[in-house]
Amino acid sequence: MADTPNLLSDLLAKRDWLLADGATGTNLFDMGLMSGDAPELWNVDAPDKIRALYRGAVDAGSDLFLTNSFGANASRLKLHDAQDRVQELNRIAAELGREVADSAGRPVVVAGSVGPTGEIMEPVGSLSHSAAVEMFHEQAEGLKAGGADVLWVETISAPEEFRAAAEAFALAGMDWCGTMSFDTAGRTMMGVTAADMVALVQGLPNPPLAFGANCGTGASDLLRTLLSFGAQSPEIPMISKGNAGIPKYVDGHIHYDGTPDLMADYAVLARDCGAKIIGGCCGTKPEHLRAMREALETRPANGTPTLEQIVEALGPFTSDSDGSGEATPTRKRRRRRA
Repeated sequence: MADTPNLLSDLLAKRDWLLADGATGTNLFDMGLMSGDAPELWNVDAPDKIRALYRGAVDAGSDLFLTNSFGANASRLKLHDAQDRVQELNRIAAELGREVADSAGRPVVVAGSVGPTGEIMEPVGSLSHSAAVEMFHEQAEGLKAGGADVLWVETISAPEEFRAAAEAFALAGMDWCGTMSFDTAGRTMMGVTAADMVALVQGLPNPPLAFGANCGTGASDLLRTLLSFGAQSPEIPMISKGNAGIPKYVDGHIHYDGTPDLMADYAVLARDCGAKIIGGCCGTKPEHLRAMREALETRPANGTPTLEQIVEALGPFTSDSDGSGEATPTRKRRRRRA
């Protein structure tokens, strides 16, 4: 991989925890992005808004933020007739991030976001391993050219796609992190369990600097997945990027009901579950990140929480199982403080 240790490796060695960023889409929608638009085109068409997205996380205390490049692969950009702009859009996403990080006055990691291709891989679908590697490699080279510190593949469901991304990142000579989305009764959409993911990442020829879970359903479910990771005694640091509550459809828009207080509780519990990189996903705004940072800095470690304690703090799980087949408690959500 990279010839010299990168900034993320250095921070992971020195710090007990790192605060990642929050949502990309949620915050860009607040800035005027319309449903169906490609956020990545804003890297060129509205760069000041992308700088504002990044600065929102940095000013709230994030040690790491993801670039606006989640869907900047050839397959997804083809939907917007922009499949020939992969390198350009990824490079500029990282360049804007580099500009914000370098002016922060403290070490801040620029992580090049890489999302799923949007296609189903063989043998279930038609996307071949080599085509997926090529797609991810093209994106990785753009992010590398723009100055990303590490690559960060996220919201993956299929192990085949995760392996293809890892191979592509090796070709680019970049260190990386990776998360999957456990949104189907404790498993990914393609059936991967937490134990499966630990075995997957530890068996790769170029394992990630850190691995974990993002998005999915509620924060409670994600922490249950973290505990399942921890039960496998992984040697690689864990990542937790949970949604700000449960999505609800309100007045024609998706709204996440997680308050800053809830996300502060989630952040501390994620740390106590063993996560070293802690952030938010959908619905997570700078006000949530500020509360998370304050909680992580001021609340002492309290030992690994039980499932009951997670439910008591964050509300019930959305399924009875963590994917392993074992039922877990789903106590009624307690009243949140205002």
